[in-house]
Amino acid sequence: MNRIRFYSGEEIPVEMHKVRIVQKLSLLSVKERLKAVQDAGSNTFLLKNRDVYLDMLTDSGVNAMSDRQLAAMMEADDSYAGSETFARLEAKCTELFGTKYFLPAHQGRACEHILAKVFVKPGTIVPMNYHFTTTKAHIVLCGGSVVETPIDEAYRISSAYPFKGNMDIDKLRQVVEEHGASRIAFVRMEAGTNLIGGQPFSLDNLAEVKSLCGKHGIPLILDASLLADNLYFIKVREEKYRDWSIREIARRIADLCDIIYFSGRKLGCARGGGMMTSNAEYFKQIREFIPLYEGFLTYGGMSVREMEAIAVGLEETMELEMISHGPQFIAYMAEELIKRGIPVVTPPGGLGCHLDAREFLDHLPQEEYPAGALAAAVYIASGARGMERGTMSEQREPDGSERLADMELLRLALPRRVFTLSQVKYVVDRVSWLYENRRLVGGLKFVEEPETLRFFFGRLAPLSDWQEQLADKYMADLGEY
Repeated sequence: MNRIRFYSGEEIPVEMHKVRIVQKLSLLSVKERLKAVQDAGSNTFLLKNRDVYLDMLTDSGVNAMSDRQLAAMMEADDSYAGSETFARLEAKCTELFGTKYFLPAHQGRACEHILAKVFVKPGTIVPMNYHFTTTKAHIVLCGGSVVETPIDEAYRISSAYPFKGNMDIDKLRQVVEEHGASRIAFVRMEAGTNLIGGQPFSLDNLAEVKSLCGKHGIPLILDASLLADNLYFIKVREEKYRDWSIREIARRIADLCDIIYFSGRKLGCARGGGMMTSNAEYFKQIREFIPLYEGFLTYGGMSVREMEAIAVGLEETMELEMISHGPQFIAYMAEELIKRGIPVVTPPGGLGCHLDAREFLDHLPQEEYPAGALAAAVYIASGARGMERGTMSEQREPDGSERLADMELLRLALPRRVFTLSQVKYVVDRVSWLYENRRLVGGLKFVEEPETLRFFFGRLAPLSDWQEQLADKYMADLGEY
């Protein structure tokens, strides 16, 4: 798509945009980074952004907006009720996805909350191609439970399988037979499964899931927050749909789902979200909760300016050049790390480049949170902030024992249209240095551990003085910066 072969033979992704507004960054010295991460309890979520050089924590709410989005924000209608801004966003959703109803919410997490309130009852279960942290938390809080039914390939870090986000139809069928359709609140498919490395599902797999759900009268709900990446991967990896336009693929996905919800912080590159459906009964049930938890039905907790930006952002998501930017930069970064022998999730997915912390730090047991330790170490070594996606992101079992994650990943997110290739190369270089010195990295322990979503604001401490040793080695090898 946008990968260009240079005369030298090197092939790199080329940005199909130009930068017209810049934001100043700062790169602290390694000693200052050491102090900052320790002040943050070795939790990258608690770092102050002024202390971060490259913020690779997430792509949520930090993707760059286009000039068309910024211009649209000036047209916003600030009416509390009956806003023309809402009408434009609703019309865009109907145009692109063919749905009759749009219900606004301030972000994807709010959608998860309301959908759990509507569908999940005590004792019900929700099969998924893989769970997401906040989704699972809302379901559990409503008395339900999550059953994961991904294909076995999903758990393989290194693989050539193009659609590791697929749901295993036989596993899903077994769940239905074992528990009965009446106990299944809904089946959830996540586009670009977050916790296993941003891995997509295939369009044919989604159709199989829909067929089984339809046969048993089970609602199929799609988390479309990472739909942009999934659309790209269907287009380039699923031979059957190579000649389909992005619009055609998006519409086919929507036709297969009973409800679609999304975070506009990811899909649409603005801050907001919402739910779409053509089912009048589902619409009425969900509608009851919007004024209660979010706001009136024509703004749902969102700024109207953000709603205007989302409408344009959804339209831009139908452009192959736009949605290829993230996956191609991620693939480039993964390929460069692989050349240096560094373990990453393959095939490269969406969202970001995912380091395999269990292999990277194979001297650490999972109980010492290797993905969290690697996140702290990468920050010390580079000033780049990544996100732990491993055992820290799980919740303890009811008896207090640790639930070990299926994977220990450090996600280095690559928000769309934000970083340059030279910045990506800088991170590759510093991660390479860290890999050569990986035996210096030690484990972590919680010193402040919230009961719910502990990875967001829990505080940890190193089990030794390994962070100081790492900073000293950095100074010796690379100097102050």
